[in-house]
Formats: sequence, structure tokens, C-alpha cells
Amino acid sequence: MFTGIVTDIGTVTELEQQGDLRARIKTAYDTAGIDIGASIASDGVCLTVIALGDDWYDVQISAETVSKTNLDTWAVGKRVNLERALKVGDELGGHIVSGHVDGVAEVVAVEDEGDSTRVTLRAPKELARFIAPKGSVALNGTSLTVNDVSDCEFSINFIPHTKEVTTWGDVSVDDRVNLEIDTLARYVARLSEMS
Repeated sequence: MFTGIVTDIGTVTELEQQGDLRARIKTAYDTAGIDIGASIASDGVCLTVIALGDDWYDVQISAETVSKTNLDTWAVGKRVNLERALKVGDELGGHIVSGHVDGVAEVVAVEDEGDSTRVTLRAPKELARFIAPKGSVALNGTSLTVNDVSDCEFSINFIPHTKEVTTWGDVSVDDRVNLEIDTLARYVARLSEMS
């Protein structure tokens, strides 16, 4: 489990197809405190650490994960949002995030509004019904509050701090973004279907 509060920006330094995709991610985390088998959300995707170095870790990514996320766009040099798994006693500053991406949203507009930036995204139709104004979503692993919703499109405002400590300062139109809907929204929708 994660909170959607990004704690490092890593960089993809190696990619190799070995049956599954293997990626090496450079990090500022103290890798001496990371165990083999640990889960690290990388752009919102819960990935398992399979090897460690002084300032990097490797993950193995299945074809299923690549097909359901934007990880097919990863290239050497790509910056990625990172978050280590939640520990008992940690502050829950975002919302409960599983790291199980539901689909990929597309950025359709980016507009500066004062010091903040409003980003409008288009969600897949089957996921749009779970997105509500003032509700939570995780986008590339970042816990965010939805501003407005219109059919399959929704908007988020990014304050300067968020743009500085995540990869959201690099966002552009046509970017594909990992989308995880709020678990509570999923259960509410399921309960309403059952009534």
C-alpha cells in the first residue's frame, strides 16, 4: 500500500527485454535500507525490487503490466515518480493507493493559472464513471484531488510544490498517464450496482 505522496524522482538508466522487461532506476533513496522483494511504486506502478546497487534498484516488469500502463513509453533517461511502501505508523498524507494501475489517461490540455497549472485528462470510458469532482485519483503515483469532470475528461490543478517534487513539472499534451481510481469510489459504484 502507498499514499500517493511522491518521495523521490528516479531516473531510468537501463532497460532490457529478458522475457519480461527489466529496468534499472537510479534513486536518492538509501538503498541499504531497501530489501530485495520490497515494493516501490514507480510512476504509480507497484514494482518488486529484484537487485540493488549503491544508488539504484532493478525491477522486473511483466508483459501484462506493460500492456495496462504507460511503462511501454519508458526510455533511458525518463524521470519517474517514486514512493516506498507504507509502513505502520507512517503519516497518511494522500489517500490509500494500491499501486495497481486501472488504466491509462491522456493529457488533453495544460494551462497555467497563476502559479499553478491546470491539467485536463481524458480517462478511458470504463473508468470515467469512478472519477468525481473533489474525489481522489492517483496519476503516475501522485495522490491528487479532481477539480472538474465532464464526461470522460477531468481536470487537476498542480501547485508549484507538486510540480517541483514530482515529474508533473514536465507534463505535456498527449502524455499517457497511469491512472488508479480511488478504491472507495470503486466500492461505492459496486454497491450501487447491487441495489
